[in-house]
Amino acid sequence: MSKQTVLPASADANETEPQLIRGVGLWGATTLNMIDMIGVGPFITIPLIIAAMGGPQAMLGWILGALLVVCDGLVWAELGAALPGSGGSYRYLAEIYGARKLGRLMSFLFIWQLTFSAPLSIASGSIGLAQYATYIFPGLGQETRVTLPILGNVEINAIPVALVAIAAVSFAVFLLYRRITLIERLSKFLWVGVMLTILWVIFAGVTHFDPKLAFDFPPAAFSLRPEFFTGLGAALLVSIYDYWGYYNVCFFGGEVKEPGRTIPRAVLLSILFVAIIYIVMNISILGVIPWREFAGKANTPAQRYVISSFMERLYGPKAGLIATALIMWTAFASVFSLLLGYSRVPFAAARDGNYFRVFARVHPRHRLPYVSLLVMGGIAALFCFFRLADVIAALVVIRILVQFLAQIVGVIILRVRQPHLARPFRLWLYPLPVLLAFCGFVFVLWNRPHPLKEIRYAAVIICFGLLVYFIRARMRVEWPFDRTEQRQG
Repeated sequence: MSKQTVLPASADANETEPQLIRGVGLWGATTLNMIDMIGVGPFITIPLIIAAMGGPQAMLGWILGALLVVCDGLVWAELGAALPGSGGSYRYLAEIYGARKLGRLMSFLFIWQLTFSAPLSIASGSIGLAQYATYIFPGLGQETRVTLPILGNVEINAIPVALVAIAAVSFAVFLLYRRITLIERLSKFLWVGVMLTILWVIFAGVTHFDPKLAFDFPPAAFSLRPEFFTGLGAALLVSIYDYWGYYNVCFFGGEVKEPGRTIPRAVLLSILFVAIIYIVMNISILGVIPWREFAGKANTPAQRYVISSFMERLYGPKAGLIATALIMWTAFASVFSLLLGYSRVPFAAARDGNYFRVFARVHPRHRLPYVSLLVMGGIAALFCFFRLADVIAALVVIRILVQFLAQIVGVIILRVRQPHLARPFRLWLYPLPVLLAFCGFVFVLWNRPHPLKEIRYAAVIICFGLLVYFIRARMRVEWPFDRTEQRQG
């Protein structure tokens, strides 16, 4: 059968099929990134990051995490400007490693892991939304422990909590089932709600700030013992999750205006703005609520819905209810943005001939990849049954192993193999950010409690993905079984 190489979204092999619209500008791209990044993360993960390091020194997690994602964001910025089609990492890995050779396997593995990691990411926002809903409706229930095949003993969300999370995913799918130009306007509307929530939290924290609480460090807080680095690795894992989304614009690059300029600016601006917001907001919260209420076994309201507890303590129960509604709005905005970005990736792979053709379908009226959108939403709904902490850990480890490390190495390979490729943006201080990003992610993988648990999950996903790829490649006579193409290469 005929072979296909990676094509831009606007140059698909079948020109008669409906094409995507380049309708997202810099403001729209940056706001989509920011609502993706902020989401529910900083509002629900502060107990996790404080418990990881055992005190307010956990702020190092957000500060060092910001530096790490800046280094990785420069990688995304260069690749996104040079290869501005839809699909993000799928397109980059194929181009870097050879679209008809190893790149075909690498891009397939990316789509394969995305089947798990993208719905995990989407579900995390929905689960966070549902957890805050328990502030308003305490009867929704708490986690329960069950035994599942392969996974063993795990805690799952109470059924009512899971159903609330599933409802949030379903509503996001409904809103996304329309043209991208309407979606951009809707994203700006959601962004306003997100920023109002952030500003209120920061204002409340700053005006009631107690430095004795914020900087109440435990003894030997900065002692460079093995426990310090283990805790830092666990804190960085959470902060990476909180920052992730700075690359969201790359996944719908085929729908971005002037992508060579817009994509790098959207990536770096969103990191800058969100880093400032996170650091100021979390110091403000620690200046009001003692960090010991976030400790691992404290079992306080601050652990389950930190912002609601924060506002109730400052302004009373009504303020707690208003804050809860705003956090649920913010969490939903994140789900909306994630579904938008990730639904475009299987679409790009299918149009490339490296994924199931059904995902390449574009709605004839709304001009959106509706099959991909519906499938991603459906799988995310299944993950809504799992605990937020477990979803975050599995998501970060799987994504680092299968996607981020290969892409970081790949930006060097692409410069060597294609030195004359048009690069509207070149990452600064090359190759220092590349090396720092690689070492930072490896540190997160290994320097944390029980690191092998999620690594085993990722290894199983990779092994099954390899098996599926080689069976499929053998049936389709593709690399590495296409000897004619090998001789030509």
